[in-house]
Amino acid sequence: MLYRPDPILRPMVWGSELWVLSGYPERLSVMVGSSGSGVTINQLIREQGERLVGRECLRRFGDSFPLLIKFLDVHAPLSVQVHPSEEYAMSRQGLHGKTEMWYVAGAEPGAGLFAGFSQDLSPEEFERRVADGSITEVIARHDIASGDVFFIPPGRVHALLPGAYIAEIQQSSDSTYRIWDYNRPGLDGKPRPLHTSLAKEVLDYRVLQDYRTHYEQAKDALVPLVSCDWFTTSLLDLTGPFSLDLSSLDSFVAITCVGGDGRVECGEDSASISAGSCLLVPASEDGVSFEPAGEGLKVLITNV
Repeated sequence: MLYRPDPILRPMVWGSELWVLSGYPERLSVMVGSSGSGVTINQLIREQGERLVGRECLRRFGDSFPLLIKFLDVHAPLSVQVHPSEEYAMSRQGLHGKTEMWYVAGAEPGAGLFAGFSQDLSPEEFERRVADGSITEVIARHDIASGDVFFIPPGRVHALLPGAYIAEIQQSSDSTYRIWDYNRPGLDGKPRPLHTSLAKEVLDYRVLQDYRTHYEQAKDALVPLVSCDWFTTSLLDLTGPFSLDLSSLDSFVAITCVGGDGRVECGEDSASISAGSCLLVPASEDGVSFEPAGEGLKVLITNV
């Protein structure tokens, strides 16, 4: 069986977000099509339990879907921000922390992003640079191209910049501490608040030599990208038919299309998939098959 979540489009001050699979309480994904039409993701979990999400996922998260997958179309800089860890967010605010990854699905010439600090600074200098607007001068800027991957753990300063089209996979959380927002108003015309004190406490001030996630690119093979406590994501860059064995996996699988199009088959069910869309495979399924169309099919495979 395959489930197709109905995408949720959100206009933002910097561009737009398309939420293609969401367990976030205020914007739960609703299924469309022949399977589970009109049912939210959390309703499906309540109905199917471990058959949908897997035994361990059900134990850890109950009837709350643990991930949020979205596409970000960036036309103006996102705010410079940082996310707290699960432990910090729970202890301070009773909220989930936020770990995420970015897969660059597209990039205009000269596009880039911020990730990590480029030079040492103290918490006191951090506060001073936020106050005088110079904080971006000490954040590492990275040129990007399609296929680039960045893992953003809690504590890492980051922001997307114009010209980036990003697939983002994250914990189902909106725990974000805004550091700098270019003195611009939000969509309501009011300044968006900064969270300098909270950010100061959770930031990782270390300078790393490399903030990118490197992987071996390969066609027609499952290529690991990111594995962390909250999700595991791999890449399939397909030129021909491909079958994926899921029989030993105790988890749902989210299939997120980041390029091309084609069809996906699972059991007696099949569905089309194209760039910017997502399908959900229940944990009870033993396998899934892909049939690329046209110039191929590129998908992210995510489980917990």
